[in-house]
Amino acid sequence: MDDRPAKEPAILDCVRAAEDAWNRRDVDAVVLSSSIDCQWRCRSDFLWGREQIRQFLARKWRREIDFRIINELWTWDGGRIAIRFSTEFRDDSGTWFRTYGNENWECDDTGLVRRRLSSVNAHPIDEHERKLRWPLGPRAIDYPSLSELGL
Repeated sequence: MDDRPAKEPAILDCVRAAEDAWNRRDVDAVVLSSSIDCQWRCRSDFLWGREQIRQFLARKWRREIDFRIINELWTWDGGRIAIRFSTEFRDDSGTWFRTYGNENWECDDTGLVRRRLSSVNAHPIDEHERKLRWPLGPRAIDYPSLSELGL
């Protein structure tokens, strides 16, 4: 049995705030949650600093239409957080995709992300297979979690 204390609300709030910022496509919120000299790795993209993150997100959200994400806290220890996530989006040809991934966040003493490492797999899905179906913007509080959706 895990002797660790129950999941701290502050950690859960941080994970949910990150999800909400991505679902709103709020570049400033995502960028400003990272330190000025942060490092990100996502698939074949290696980013250093806020300006590269800003450019990455602009490209990503132009390509990934109707993007939705759900984050789920996996574990944390001090300034390190591990989450798992799933996204759904379509490309400009109308093909839908689902991704599954894990991220490791390392935060500085002020709570800003200084390192974000992502491992992501994507595959095409049919429109009727979609599970992330809420209006664009943040996911409703009562919308099922990844675990509840079987993802």
